[in-house]
Amino acid sequence: MTTDPSTGSGQGLVDRYGAPARWQRPVIIGVATVLAVVGIGWLAWTASFHSTPEVSSEVITYEVTSDHEIRARVDVRLDDGVQDASCRVRALAEDKTAVGELAFTPVAGTNEVVVRTERRATTVEKLGCTAVGQPRPR
Repeated sequence: MTTDPSTGSGQGLVDRYGAPARWQRPVIIGVATVLAVVGIGWLAWTASFHSTPEVSSEVITYEVTSDHEIRARVDVRLDDGVQDASCRVRALAEDKTAVGELAFTPVAGTNEVVVRTERRATTVEKLGCTAVGQPRPR
C-alpha cells in the first residue's frame, strides 16, 4: 500500500487500477479446458491412425544375380479388404546411386521380385507400400 503525499491516505492497487471482471477467470479456464480436450483427442486419433497402417512391408533378403539384375524377397502385411496396394523397391549401387527401381502389386505374405538394373547393384532399399487412404509408404 502506498501513501499519497498530498492527502496522506493509503491507496491500494485495486483502488487505483480496478479489479478484474469476475467472469474472466472462469471463461479462461473453460476455453483452456476445451482446447486441451480437443488437442488430446486429436493426438489420440493421430496416434491410432498412424500406428495401424493398412499395408506395411519389409525386405527380408536379397541376392545380386548378375550385373543387371537383383532379386529380393519382400514381406508384405495387408489388412483385410485392401485391394489396391502398391509397393516399390529400389536397387542401389556401391556408390549409393539408384540403378534400378520396381513398383509391384503385392500379395499378402512373401513377394519375390526381380529388379532390373542399369549396372551392378549391391543392395535393395524398401521404399514402402501404399494403399487407398494411406498415402505415406510403409
